[in-house]
Amino acid sequence: MPFRQADSDLRCEWGLHGLLHLLPESDAVVVVDVLSFSTAVDIAVENGAAILPWRWKDDTAAQFAKEKSALLAGSRRSWDPYSLSPASLRTIPRGSVLVLPSPNGSTLCCSANGVPTFTACLRNAPAVAGHLERFSRVAVVPAGERWPDDSLRPSLEDWIGAGAVLSLLGGRRSPEADLAVAAFERFRSDLAGTLSRCGSGQELIERGFACDVELAAEYAVSSAVPMLAGDRLVNCVS
Repeated sequence: MPFRQADSDLRCEWGLHGLLHLLPESDAVVVVDVLSFSTAVDIAVENGAAILPWRWKDDTAAQFAKEKSALLAGSRRSWDPYSLSPASLRTIPRGSVLVLPSPNGSTLCCSANGVPTFTACLRNAPAVAGHLERFSRVAVVPAGERWPDDSLRPSLEDWIGAGAVLSLLGGRRSPEADLAVAAFERFRSDLAGTLSRCGSGQELIERGFACDVELAAEYAVSSAVPMLAGDRLVNCVS
């Protein structure tokens, strides 16, 4: 298949279709959803919580949470204590289990078909990259966002986040992976400014979530390595 970038050790492709194309040639998958799923997961698992990814915030998410005796994340605007807002998870107690619905990051995690799956953001990119050294063929998948018609919107923050991981991995990169690294290197000196000015960051700031953008822009501040273990993401180095 031409879209598998099979002659490269380090590969990069967008969203669910990209993930499914890369899976057959991958020893490990890294899901990157900087604003906000991957950053939320990083903060939660660094605190000792576990995240149950779920595709949609609907009745099925509530039923899943009930079956797992887990907490259910609400919307950013809800009165629920936890949500996709990374800031809301800074005080989540150790041992908590949280269902975190997300049409982007969670959907990718739920579609990896048993391939070792990690999530990464700017905060933990070096930690995740260090853990990936034992894998020969790594697929890094920027999740992207959604247009109103539900089509994929490639997003700058996820492109940069993918490059942050790929820049630290040894092996032959595909041209797509090289371009992600170039994006990270171009904006590395001003990650906070870049994320606050890009479309996704502007959207969150206008909705009152500037703190989430600030948290997502922090680089190399976390040692957490979120890995999918069964149905949940846990810190595999804790």
